[in-house]
Amino acid sequence: MIIDKISNAGFYGSFVKGLDAGMEAIKPFLDQKDPEIGRHEFDGGYFMIQKGQTKPIEEGTFEAHRKYIDVQIILDGSEEVAWAEIGDCTTAIEYNPEKDAERLEGDRSHHMLISAGMFYLVWPHDVHKPVSHTKEQQSFTKIVMKLPVE
Repeated sequence: MIIDKISNAGFYGSFVKGLDAGMEAIKPFLDQKDPEIGRHEFDGGYFMIQKGQTKPIEEGTFEAHRKYIDVQIILDGSEEVAWAEIGDCTTAIEYNPEKDAERLEGDRSHHMLISAGMFYLVWPHDVHKPVSHTKEQQSFTKIVMKLPVE
């Protein structure tokens, strides 16, 4: 898992295929006050603009993907994300290839606040629980970029 500021995303393009093209594709949305929710394709992947409210970190399950690397970019507001290693978790809902998602249970003690201007990048071994909070509910607008695993 990588956590950094959006302004530093260019440092990772040399070893994350499609990241540079994805960052170029999202540029028009970075400064919009209220970007429209939806899915957008680009050469090398796709991204979705999402808005919502966080849920208590104790609720729900972790997720893991096999086909895509997630790059989650917070445009406005914040969320906390919990992280665990896939080998330390147990399957709650079997992998669904159409959704590219497996739901898992695991230790939620490793979590971090991700606020506007930050992103995190997770590989298939990075089990993550986004859209969470530990104290107070938070609102967010974010981009979830999907880059194919090679």
